[in-house]
Amino acid sequence: MSVLDTMYCAQQISIPPELPDILKNFTKAAIRTQPVDLLLWSAAYFNALSKGECLPVKDRLEMNVATQKTGTGLTPGLLKTLHKQLSSWQTCSKEELQKKWKGLCLPMDQLENLLSLGSFSSEIDWMEFFALGCSALGATLMSSLKLACEILTEDEEGGAARIPFNVFVKLYTYLAHLDGDIPQDHIDNFLRSLQPQVEFQQGLIKPLDFIHWDDVDSTPPDSSNFARAT
Repeated sequence: MSVLDTMYCAQQISIPPELPDILKNFTKAAIRTQPVDLLLWSAAYFNALSKGECLPVKDRLEMNVATQKTGTGLTPGLLKTLHKQLSSWQTCSKEELQKKWKGLCLPMDQLENLLSLGSFSSEIDWMEFFALGCSALGATLMSSLKLACEILTEDEEGGAARIPFNVFVKLYTYLAHLDGDIPQDHIDNFLRSLQPQVEFQQGLIKPLDFIHWDDVDSTPPDSSNFARAT
């Protein structure tokens, strides 16, 4: 018997009781999130876990990630994860956003494109950045807002995807102004047209209340050419 066999036997090895659960949860999280760089993501995962922070983990596996237009870049699931990590405060620092973005193994050039498009300084209005993230994934202004509802809603998956109207107004107004081709009176008329349904829904709005504006003559100017960062 070697010296090592003598020094370390099964009876001498103590396994921390919490280790199995930690590894089990980590494995589930990795499978759901499918990080491009497992080691980089693992470092972010355990760093957040040790600090009691929101973990860089998707709610569920995105089965269509391979067909996402952004490839290995931003996806709805990753944007939702970022929102959970950074939405606790109205603003976040550029450094903190870069850290969370990198922890999800997202390409830094895509982040820089979004930051440049929004002309953000060192302090970033999170909901404005979130709106830009939705615009990077949506084909039109209205489809971007639909995606925002689906990410922000507290309704069950597959439900109406309702969100507070004041949140919708902030997202829509920001993207419409950034678009630059939508007149202010068109913005005001559009929001005013939604008021009756919003009042009926006790201050909430859902995609079915506005998505048709992409398809009718009375829609705001076509925003399909909105400058999206990909």
